[in-house]
Amino acid sequence: MASAEIDRAAALWDAQLKADALFAEIERDQLIRPGIAETKLNEEVFALAERMYGVDAYWHKRIVRAGRNTLAPYDENPPDMTLGEDDIVFLDLGPVFEKWEADFGRTFVLGSDPLKLKLRDDIADAFRDGKQYFKDHPDITARELFAFAERAAQKRGWEFGGPIAGHLIGQFPHERIPQDKITHYVHPENLRRMRELDAEGKERHWILEIHFVDRAREIGGFYEELLTVG
Repeated sequence: MASAEIDRAAALWDAQLKADALFAEIERDQLIRPGIAETKLNEEVFALAERMYGVDAYWHKRIVRAGRNTLAPYDENPPDMTLGEDDIVFLDLGPVFEKWEADFGRTFVLGSDPLKLKLRDDIADAFRDGKQYFKDHPDITARELFAFAERAAQKRGWEFGGPIAGHLIGQFPHERIPQDKITHYVHPENLRRMRELDAEGKERHWILEIHFVDRAREIGGFYEELLTVG
């Protein structure tokens, strides 16, 4: 791997480590708590990221979802919810650290509901399996990885909740084609090999996102981070 490619991967990994540390601080400060509205929690997380790292830019909208809102995929904008005593919550943040994008998602459970705890643990387990599957299949297409994510949900008794299972990431702003909703995503119609180089001959880096839902019980869980680094 060329030096420039190593540096790019290292920068993305550093951005993710900072996002991970931010989420750990969110837990330590007990920001995710019963009685707080999603919008208020979003504001508190933004303030914390600014204090910790000077982050004031996000490459996508900041998502805080609780209760039945955890069923909603990224593009939806459900009404504001207040976190309950025995709730499930996920955060999906895209902070920019020194021009490098992170994309990090985690699920939190308030209380001890065994089904919600199972969901939280299942999505983390499915992410690990998905990353290994990607490593084991060097010619994998985006469609094949999406199909794997769907099977991973079914295997664990859930439904896959989103129209995609990941996307490209890089130096802000990362490679984009206006209105392209397929080739830059882990999308069921994307037949491109994920390890193809970009238009400049550089390696593409991907995020894997796992969104499992139970529509009958109105709960969902979300987990995402780097697929191609680490």
